[in-house]
Amino acid sequence: MSRRLKVDQPAKLMRDGLSPCKVWLPAGDWPLVLDFLAARFAMISRDYWHERMQEGSVLWLDGTPIAPDMAYVAQRRLLYYRELLHESPIPFALEILHVDDDLIVVDKPHFLPTNPAGRYVMQTALTRLKQQFNEPEIAPLHRLDRETAGVLLFSRNPTTNPLYNRLFALRQMEKVYEAVAGYRSELAFPLQRQSFLYKREKPFFVMAERHDVAPNAETRIELIRTLSDDTAHYRLLPKTGQQHQLRVHLSALGISILNDPFYPDLQPDKGDDFSQPLQLLARSIAFTDPISGERRAFVSRRELVNAAL
Repeated sequence: MSRRLKVDQPAKLMRDGLSPCKVWLPAGDWPLVLDFLAARFAMISRDYWHERMQEGSVLWLDGTPIAPDMAYVAQRRLLYYRELLHESPIPFALEILHVDDDLIVVDKPHFLPTNPAGRYVMQTALTRLKQQFNEPEIAPLHRLDRETAGVLLFSRNPTTNPLYNRLFALRQMEKVYEAVAGYRSELAFPLQRQSFLYKREKPFFVMAERHDVAPNAETRIELIRTLSDDTAHYRLLPKTGQQHQLRVHLSALGISILNDPFYPDLQPDKGDDFSQPLQLLARSIAFTDPISGERRAFVSRRELVNAAL
């Protein structure tokens, strides 16, 4: 059985599955901590911070609440809990595939983010797991796009977390995806797609390809079966793990994944349509366990809707 490290104080202060954020207080002439927070986070009103401090949601590292009239003290860290007043619920369950002393393996549904970010704080895989297990040290070992479903690994032991992270860094995690996407009869499968992926300036979260520099992304694309004259079911084996890699590679071949709001063209944000999930699934992940030396494999129980056509 693996030995667990002592959890640090901020992690112990988890509330309802949410760990606090840390903020460093630099040298400055703010009269109150409240004044600093209002200036540091200009998009958030002073009244809002005042309310959060009154309810005990702004703390020192030892867990002591910071009152609204607390004088500013530089060279210290404080903690606060993120909150969204209107967070949209994600009405899909997070299925647990496996649990042991070191790992939690889940089958993530479409639309559920991996980590708290942007519009989602409570409605994330990480927050749900921390709530369910009441373990603040749970951490994702990798991530899936919010739109992508399938196998996702989390560490629950800070001692062994680096061992599993190292497998990802060394590309020793064997990941298999499936997708339903366009079909072009002139493409010969299997094929290998290589390119250099980078973030475009506008829109900033969309990736693009270059071919005038050494590639940083590589995907093997295998045809499972054709579904119609212009649609097919594919198996995707990424050698690298760049953001949106599979989505960009298929789109660049003229066979974009069905229901992709980003590729080939960014679609206006009209909110989630739960009846039209991105047809991309992290089907399986396999590796040699760095602790036991055993071969391990985890497989998603989900199916792509359009693959059954």
